[in-house]
Amino acid sequence: MSWGSELWDQFDNLEKHTQWGIEYLEKYTKFVKERSEIETNYAKQIRNLSKKYQPKKNSREEEESKYTFCRAFLTTLNELNDYAGQHEVIAENLTSQIIAELSRYLQDLKSERKSHFHDGRKAQQHIESSWKQLESCKRKFERDCKEADRAQQYFEKMDADINVTKADVEKRSSHKARQQAQMRHQMAADSKSDYSSYLQKFNQEQNEHYFTIIPNIFQKLQDMEEKRIERLGVCMKTFADVDRQVLPIVGKCLDGMTKAAESIEPKTDSQQVVESYKSGFEPPGDVEFEDYGQAMKRTASETSLSNTRDGKEKPTTKSKGKLWPFIKNKNKGSGPEDFSHLPPEQRRKKLQGKLDELNKDIQKEMDQRDALTKMKDVYVKNPQMGDPTSVDPRLSEIGQNIEKLQFEVQKFEGWLAEVEERMPSKSDTHRRSGLYETQNSMTVGNNCAQDRERPLSSPDGSYTEEQNSETQVKANINPAPAPAHNPTSTTPEFDDEFDDEEVLPTIGTCKALYPFEGHNEGTIAVAEGELLYVIEEDKGDGWTRVRRNEDEEGYVPTSYVEVFLETNAKGAMTYI
Repeated sequence: MSWGSELWDQFDNLEKHTQWGIEYLEKYTKFVKERSEIETNYAKQIRNLSKKYQPKKNSREEEESKYTFCRAFLTTLNELNDYAGQHEVIAENLTSQIIAELSRYLQDLKSERKSHFHDGRKAQQHIESSWKQLESCKRKFERDCKEADRAQQYFEKMDADINVTKADVEKRSSHKARQQAQMRHQMAADSKSDYSSYLQKFNQEQNEHYFTIIPNIFQKLQDMEEKRIERLGVCMKTFADVDRQVLPIVGKCLDGMTKAAESIEPKTDSQQVVESYKSGFEPPGDVEFEDYGQAMKRTASETSLSNTRDGKEKPTTKSKGKLWPFIKNKNKGSGPEDFSHLPPEQRRKKLQGKLDELNKDIQKEMDQRDALTKMKDVYVKNPQMGDPTSVDPRLSEIGQNIEKLQFEVQKFEGWLAEVEERMPSKSDTHRRSGLYETQNSMTVGNNCAQDRERPLSSPDGSYTEEQNSETQVKANINPAPAPAHNPTSTTPEFDDEFDDEEVLPTIGTCKALYPFEGHNEGTIAVAEGELLYVIEEDKGDGWTRVRRNEDEEGYVPTSYVEVFLETNAKGAMTYI
């Protein structure tokens, strides 16, 4: 069925319908665009998830790679990253094959529709103008006919009066009325001729309008509408094909995940635990009965104990090297901002850690400020790239942030200085020099003297549960004087689980053969090839105590380092 023949009188409705068709196409384009954005965001989230759980570039990565389940998870993350890439492909194809094509087609469609309806309105205006002219001719003919009738009636009346009176004046009036009547009849005849001629012309134009011009225009609109619907169907098919095209690769990604899961070997992983943590030491034997009732046996017993003293600690003495890595810090949790609820050494480390965080935040803000300053310079040199004043609010905000952070740094530095002044084993000058020197200017050799003066606490900053009796006696006999600026301050007294110890002297050096992360409390992380100072050799439990610098010391597995003991410590013996 043709629009031209069936809908010749529905110009306005066709205009509304074609406009609705264009709006519907725009709605579908928006739908595809939102689907593309969803795919892009989903791919981004999947990539971020995969990146978040990727192994970190540290010594733990090598440890994890030994286990089949860790390798399987890494494979799953990599396949998931490829899977995210296929969703990016979907978004790209939707944009290029549907959104871009429909956007161009919509512009052409709107232009074509506008042209057709412009022609239709022009034809409609022409026929309406012709109709008005026809009406004008008709009214003129009607008006002339009425005027001719009135003139004829007036002439007949004047002629009758002349026959009665026979007056000369009325003769002249009758003659004039006859001329007027004849003129009106001629005008009416001319109007009739014009009206008849224009009526014939209008009928021809009206016939051409409704049977030729309008049908042609409506046929073009019908063709345009059918093409629009056909294009929409093609896009819907492409919408499905875009997904179908990536299914093979998505299937390969899923197959890779399945294969990785099937490669997990629980027995192999459990055996790897043995390989990783087996020390090689024999379990301790039975403890012999020591009879102190007989002097001879006691002497022999003491001799036997003295023979084992080099390899093991006395059984009656708690081995701090074995116990402290597993002691939990009882002071964890929320507390005052200045960490005043912690013992001095723990408080010092907490404050120093807070200062490090603040300095990192300051550096980040300064980097942002430098970047914005460079951007502003570029805008100043190239105004077409942007307005230089647009970055001023952000620069001002960063400046305020830096001032706040610097104020926080000063506050925490004051608390740190106060803590170091109260600690009994160091002078104020020595502590401040250690606080304000940068890490880049410090070397292991320069810190040896400082390390020998440091009081010993457990590696996580807490005081150990075992006391050093010698240090406790010295602290009770010779308490440290209170700082001059705080006369109410006294030497801190703690529970039995928080005791100061004397600094262990350096007895040698060592080189890390393997990287060690040091996750347990009391251990210290080392990098492969790193040089450290030895302050306590292996007591038979597989751990060696080392020191990096003034603030960092802890235990590392003996099998992870190559130890070089000093001559005065162990007769220049070297072992691995």
